[in-house]
Amino acid sequence: MRELLRSSSMLDRLGPRDRALAVRIALGVTSTSGTLDVLINAHLHHGAHLEPRVRDAMRISCYEICWLQTPDAVAVAEGVELVRSVAPRAAGLANAVLRHISADDAPRVADACHRLALGDPNLLAKDIALAAGFPEWLSYQLLCSCGAEVCQQTALAQLEPAPVFVAVNTALLCERESVRRMAEAGLDPCPLPFPGAWRINAAGRLASSGLVDNAVVLPCDLAAQMVARIAAPVPGRRMLEVGQGRGTKTALFELVALEAGGFAELTSIDSEGFKVRVASSRMAKAGVSGHVNSLVFDGRDLARQNLPPALAGGFDTVFVDAPCSGTGTMRRHPEIVWGLERKSVSPTRTDSLPTLQLRLLRAASARVRPGGALLYATCSLLAQEDEDIIEAFLVSDEGEGFEVSSVLEAPGVSTLPKAAYELLAANVSSEGFFCSHPTADSFDGHFCARLVRTR
Repeated sequence: MRELLRSSSMLDRLGPRDRALAVRIALGVTSTSGTLDVLINAHLHHGAHLEPRVRDAMRISCYEICWLQTPDAVAVAEGVELVRSVAPRAAGLANAVLRHISADDAPRVADACHRLALGDPNLLAKDIALAAGFPEWLSYQLLCSCGAEVCQQTALAQLEPAPVFVAVNTALLCERESVRRMAEAGLDPCPLPFPGAWRINAAGRLASSGLVDNAVVLPCDLAAQMVARIAAPVPGRRMLEVGQGRGTKTALFELVALEAGGFAELTSIDSEGFKVRVASSRMAKAGVSGHVNSLVFDGRDLARQNLPPALAGGFDTVFVDAPCSGTGTMRRHPEIVWGLERKSVSPTRTDSLPTLQLRLLRAASARVRPGGALLYATCSLLAQEDEDIIEAFLVSDEGEGFEVSSVLEAPGVSTLPKAAYELLAANVSSEGFFCSHPTADSFDGHFCARLVRTR
């Protein structure tokens, strides 16, 4: 959905206020689509079928009625007209269904949202699911993994637009010049107590500013910037990144190393060739390609013999950015909410994400030098993808020579200014893991563990 919004010429013709509303409706409807269908279907005759465009139009109106508090008469009237524009004969049906939703369902959703906002300790998974538009099984998983308070804060964050953060690229320009260009583009940048991190208050202008395309700034959630700081290599040292994706953290690693005195030598792998091509192009624009070698390689094969020369030998730092459910970033990627399947996060299945994550971590550990650091990160809130993976690794044959080291002991963290250090430390668990979670008007949910090879 976000990729479609970024490339929409129709959105570009809207003013900032209308654009913000259109984006919120599009993301909100995507995030709550399953719950919207339940509400709509409950007021249809058994066996009734809605043409897809009619269902989309009714979803929009239902979302406005239940989650945006658009006046009922206005939302129903607009919904009926939207249905009429795609299927005139369905206008009467839409009118009846939307009026039932307004009378019967909107009060239930409003009550659940109110109790959620109050932090009602008696909320059940089904209550949180209704308030946030989540599948009930996902609300239950979040409750079990995170506890009631974090689950409720995550659900509340889902109901509001996510803030936009960027990191300035000091490999191209000094921070002062980057900030001047952001201000000139009307982005209304706001400094944060973390090196190089800024909040963009006029986010609707970011895509058209050219600053992202030219790599002057790197869009990246603040918690993800903290993870990059935790995993960042020492200048001149050798680092392996497993799961490069589009390369945002790759560039951030180099920027942290540059801040400490010079670039590190990075080898970054991803199993998908198109991602490697995108990342390579971005590294060239970012001005760090001379120190980054991007390869198409499956991280599950890192323990084998006869590796490509770039992967042979040991690395001072190995960072596994594991493919995950993305439950810590659902408000930014709303398709996750109803696209994620329960079986994909089951630790007992051989084809699940936890099985893949553990396999990647075990294979990557073979590339860590004695005394080197192995880091594991996800943007998931689920214990079976985070703490449970670390526990399973440490009792495996490959994990015998590793010990947990607090993320606060990472070189890039120990040199942080006091305010930045305290911000990061506030999200560190008693085990020494970085564990953030989404909160309204703040950063997302990320996990990072740091392990040191002792033998």
